[in-house]
Parts: sequence; C-alpha cells; structure tokens
Amino acid sequence: MLKIGEVEIGKDTPLVVISGPCVIESEAHALKTASELKKMFADCGVQFIYKSSYDKANRSSIDSYRGPGMKEGLRILKKVKEELDLPVFTDIHHPEEAAPAAEVCDILQIPAFLCRQTDLLIAAGETGAVINIKKGQFMSPWDMEHVVKKLLSTGNDRIILTDRGTSFGYNNLVSDMRTIPVLKNYGFPVCFDASHSVQLPGGMGSQSGGQREFIPPLAKSALAAGANLLYIESHDNPSQAKSDKHSVMPFNELQKLLREALPLYKLIQQGS
Repeated sequence: MLKIGEVEIGKDTPLVVISGPCVIESEAHALKTASELKKMFADCGVQFIYKSSYDKANRSSIDSYRGPGMKEGLRILKKVKEELDLPVFTDIHHPEEAAPAAEVCDILQIPAFLCRQTDLLIAAGETGAVINIKKGQFMSPWDMEHVVKKLLSTGNDRIILTDRGTSFGYNNLVSDMRTIPVLKNYGFPVCFDASHSVQLPGGMGSQSGGQREFIPPLAKSALAAGANLLYIESHDNPSQAKSDKHSVMPFNELQKLLREALPLYKLIQQGS
C-alpha cells in the first residue's frame, strides 16, 4: 500500500481517482478546478489526487499549447497543494526535471512514450517520490518488467503502473483488460487511464481526437478487472480546454461516473 498524506492506494483501500485538467492553463483556473473537484470528490466519498501538467512536451503540433513551463507550473501546483491541502501529480519529460518536480509534487508521472527512457526513470526513482509509470502504447504488459527493474535499481519501490491503451492500427487505441491483472502481478498498485485510452492519436491531423463517451464503460471495466485506481482528466469547460478537449470529462459527467464506480469498486474489493 502507498500512503500520500491521507490518501491510501492499493489493495483493500478506498477508491482513488487522479483528475484535473490535462495542462495548467492559469493559476486562477488551476485553483478553481482543484477547489471544485475537491468538493465533488468529498461529496462522492472518493479519494482525490489533483493532476495537471506544466509542460505537454509531446503535443501533436508545434502550434499546440504546451503549458506555462516548469518554474511557473510548479509554483502554481505548490499553491494548489498548500491552499487546498491536496496531493498533486504532474508528469516529467527530462531527467533534470525530476528533483525540482519532486520538491512540490507527491507523484511524478513517466509519460507512456518515455517509459523505456533509462535516465529519466533513474532520475525519477532517486527523488524518492511516488512514481507513476504509464505503459507505452507500443508495449505488451509483460515488457513492463524491465521498466520496473530500472526503477527498483534506485531503491525506490513506491511505484504505480498505469495502462492507457495499446496502439491498434493508425489513429486508434484498444484497451485489453487482461493488462490489469498482468501488471498487478508485479506487486504494485495498478491504475487505468480512462482518458488517454479513448484518444484517437493524431486523429484530427494536427491534434488528437477522442471519444469521451467511452470513458465510463472502460473505467468500470478496469475496476471490474481489478484496477486499484483510475486516472480521468477533467475540465470545467471541455470545449475551451487548451489540451485534449476531446477526451477530458466535464465535471457533471465525472460526478455521475464517480457515483456509479464507487459501489462497483467496493463490490470487487469484497470479492478479491
């Protein structure tokens, strides 16, 4: 089991959902969305970790909004963490980002495209922070064994493994729920990223498309398969989101999903 403040992650712990806008849009927007989500999650009885990225370095187009950058983004995340008393989560793309990001964030994420980058994994592991590793879309779940060993070589076993779908031809992904129990065999909490699993990578030419209507059935399927937590990006106004507008959930739909997912998660936990 992992413990981050009051949040517990793992077997026989309450449901955890990582959520927030894909990218930091402004300080005011981050504080507003984090505050609204905190209240929503408390009302639904679900543990909450706030997620937003200071730099989306893997956007489809050179013209896409990437975020405020590391220095400003970490300042904003620190404010969210301190003012709202929330655990915060962001992704890193270069080894030199690991230490400063870990000074603020409770969880560092290794993006799926970078999950085999040895120097990035080592730098992240050496911070001692909880590390969330996304399985690459191009990898089988059993190939994650080597990724896990790289991280464990640093002495850090505070690991979460995340599935975000697997490449299925061009501009499409498929979610194979057999991945969940395979990843659980490594002995760490397993997360399902329901947002990026419904993406259509590059499906709109200069940006990724998405089918957010499939987030609820995939999220619930992952819980039924044994996932310990969910990753669902959300936005107060998806049509105006600066990143992944087609695959972030509106707050009202997220609230409905939380109320449906919680009893399912409890039922699965009782039978495991």
